Order: sequence, then structure tokens, then C-alpha cells
Amino acid sequence: MDDYVSQPNPHPSDLRPAIFLDRDGVLIEDAGLVTKLDEIHILPNVSETLEKLHQAGYILIIISNQAVVARGLLTESQVMELEQAVEDRLGMRMDGFYFCPHHPQATLIEYRVACECRKPRPGLIFQAAGELRIDRSRSFMVGDRPTDILAGTRAGCRTIWVHTGQHFAAPIQTDEELGAMPVPDCVCSGLPEAATWILEHR
Repeated sequence: MDDYVSQPNPHPSDLRPAIFLDRDGVLIEDAGLVTKLDEIHILPNVSETLEKLHQAGYILIIISNQAVVARGLLTESQVMELEQAVEDRLGMRMDGFYFCPHHPQATLIEYRVACECRKPRPGLIFQAAGELRIDRSRSFMVGDRPTDILAGTRAGCRTIWVHTGQHFAAPIQTDEELGAMPVPDCVCSGLPEAATWILEHR
């Protein structure tokens, strides 16, 4: 884990803080693999909460595992189209959408790889931080699963575990032994409560 946290931020004086957000279970209902427009259901008060965080100066970035690609249910382009629909229903554009299309037991062999982008690994957070000039030490990872918390911890972010329905589900499949999960900085009922905690502890 130390290898992940030790990666430094460049030029910290002009970096900005971000909120890294899991999508399913934080922004929209987690009802399994989302592949259709009518399966998108925005969680209560999420749109207003995102606007409040944006107004407070945070960059808003979705960090999502999208095994629908590895399973052959959607192409990467179709995942991007679905994300466009999510943002349309939110009524705002996110600053970034980073997703992992891989899975350790992928149906499509080209996506069956040991990647650094599938959470709980923090590759997507590092990528977003580098491209968007983000100060990870002043940023937060908000997720509904322990693997979200582990990814955020490995990236050097503070972490918030939201209990929105899938928080005690079986762990997602990974290509590593997870062991004990780190303790999140905050546990709360959903994104609105998480935002209140963030604004109090920034």
C-alpha cells in the first residue's frame, strides 16, 4: 500500500481539491449492471449536492468499474453514451468520468487483464489527478463499497463510505488478496450527508 501513497503530486501550490465519486450506489441506484437508459435512477438530492460541492470549489470526478464492457454487454463507447445520459439527468456536467472496462474473469479475453485501473487499485485516481492537476491530499473518495475506500486510501485521499444499499454486499472480484480493509474517515447515509461532512472538514 505504501507504494501507492508515496507517489507525489507535482507542483502542489496550484493544485485543486477534488471529490472522486463512485457512480452506482453514490449518484445512481445500484441495481446491478446498468446497460439501459431506463435503469438509470438518480438518488435523492444528489443533483443539488453536486452543485453545492462544485460551488465550494471542488472538481467532481466519477471513478467507476464498468464490468459491462468486459462481459460484452456494452462497448466502451456505449458506456460513455450512458454516462452522458446520467449527466443529463443530473442536470450538470462532471469534470471527469474515468472507468475501468476490465475484469479478472472477463467474458471478452482482451479485457481479462491484471490492470491498475480496476478498484480497489487507485490507477484511475492517479490518472485523473495528473490530468486535471488535483491535490489528492485535499481530496475525498466517496463510495458505497469497501473497495472504493481502499482505492481512495491508496491514492492518499480522505475516504467516505456511504450506506446506500450495497455497502455490505459481497466484495467485488479482484485479482489480489484484499485482507483487512482500511477504516474510512467518515461513514454516512448518502452523498448529501457526505457533502456536509466534507465542507466541515476541508
